[in-house]
Amino acid sequence: MGKLTIKDIDFRGKVVLMRADFNVPQDKDLKITDDTRIRATLPTAKYILENGAKKLVLMSHLGRPDGKVVEKYSLKPVAIRLKELLGEDVLFLNDCIGENIKQSIQAAKERVILLENLRFHAQEEANDADFAKQLASLGEIFVNDAFGTAHRAHASTEGVTHFLKSAAGLLLEKEIRYLGGAVTNPAKPFMVILGGAKVSDKIGMIENLLPKADAIIVGGGMAYTFLKAQGKPIGNSKLEKDKLDLAKSILNQAREQNKEIILPIDNVVVEVIDANAKSQIVGEDIPDGKIAVDIGPKTIELFNEKLKGAKTIVWNGPLGIFEMDAFSKGTKEVADFIAGLNCTSIIGGGDTAAAIAKFKLESRMTHISTGGGASLEYLEGKVLPGVAALTEK
Repeated sequence: MGKLTIKDIDFRGKVVLMRADFNVPQDKDLKITDDTRIRATLPTAKYILENGAKKLVLMSHLGRPDGKVVEKYSLKPVAIRLKELLGEDVLFLNDCIGENIKQSIQAAKERVILLENLRFHAQEEANDADFAKQLASLGEIFVNDAFGTAHRAHASTEGVTHFLKSAAGLLLEKEIRYLGGAVTNPAKPFMVILGGAKVSDKIGMIENLLPKADAIIVGGGMAYTFLKAQGKPIGNSKLEKDKLDLAKSILNQAREQNKEIILPIDNVVVEVIDANAKSQIVGEDIPDGKIAVDIGPKTIELFNEKLKGAKTIVWNGPLGIFEMDAFSKGTKEVADFIAGLNCTSIIGGGDTAAAIAKFKLESRMTHISTGGGASLEYLEGKVLPGVAALTEK
């Protein structure tokens, strides 16, 4: 990737400042409900410690406190979980900048230190140079392993790199390797699956990947704007009226490039979106008053048939309202099918990653991205500030 990685750095005797993504979901009692992001950072943390670092100073954000101290967004629960997962003491500090913090790090007996939520300071998201300099003063080398925030030019992702030699952690490197490979040089046939609610969220990705992909499969709520653009009745299904012309234009582009955009040929429909709603299967034409909530059995068969010989699959966005078991069949059966293929399967973060986790298929996919917005922007072909700012090899 042309940037320094932790394999290029001599950590012996050094204090390492590392940006992690500990933005984890919690319940109302502030218990962590999913520690995937903490676990994803462990290989980098362990590598740094095992290769002689004197101290590892970790920093992250949690939630959206908007530059104010908000108790429910404290990283204290993360420190407790990190101690359990790392198997060593973690010192938690109640701020992320200041002379006291610097002195506490120097005096610490613990090798691992976690700073309080970066976003308790408005200067973090503003990428304030003075704030970045204060963060940088806490370490001698900077490691970024927070792919989930790499698409943001914040003080802790981009700003600190102006003051310290900066390298990619193992997770960040892996994300770039898989997502970058899919964008620049995918093994063929290369299939893209797009789902989720909105066409508008995926425009950049469609435009960037259409010339490279052999075909694009479209499901989820966004499929109905495409079907409407083809003149098909969609009942009360999800529609972005202002994106109909765009959908027509994308379908035309695909025809001109001799690429296939594959849409649902049957649908699971309800009258009202409710987990207990009575559903039925209809064909391509959705009756008035009905809402499509999942792809139907013929569509599952069609999608799987198209995916059969693929060597690379990129999937971003679920194919139905998978959070409700009654409408999760399309997403689950396509996921099951991909898990059994001999191909590179790359799962975009966010809802798609949540669906794969729900169906317990994580270990059977090649790569599951930890960044929703970041993976989307990278697949759109955009430069990620948190990656671009790292030191060149």
